[in-house]
Amino acid sequence: MSGMSRIVKTMASVTFPLALIYGLYIIAHGHLTPGGGFQGGAVVASACIMILVAYGSVWTMGKIKEKRLSAFESLGALGFICLAFFGLIFGANYFFNNFLVHPEGLDIIFNGTAKGLSNINTAGVIPLMNFAVGLKVIVGLFAIVLVMAYATTKLKGEK
Repeated sequence: MSGMSRIVKTMASVTFPLALIYGLYIIAHGHLTPGGGFQGGAVVASACIMILVAYGSVWTMGKIKEKRLSAFESLGALGFICLAFFGLIFGANYFFNNFLVHPEGLDIIFNGTAKGLSNINTAGVIPLMNFAVGLKVIVGLFAIVLVMAYATTKLKGEK
């Protein structure tokens, strides 16, 4: 899969930051509006795939290494699992407890400032979980398409 025309590359370069910001907005506000980690991750992954299509898989594989993609995907899964266990360790006796405001948890550090309806932390650990899931979805979807595009390019013998 080789790169496309200069017009397509320019439009992809212009719209990529907009799609990236919109996807991160969906991830960040998933606890308030329809959306979340998976939906926002799919938007960001599609923006990355747009760059892949515009510039070609060989160029993209030169910029992004498979080991880094694997490390970021593992980081998303590890973050999600750590949040579950932090709820168990610092909170009550179950996974995904809001350990940020639990009296035995990190609320000791915050001194009760995280409580209340007007604070940004009213969602607890849900936004953090959304970011962990979003990272895993972004990298997972992009890696699948990138490997398929690169393998197709190598089968055709393009350089």
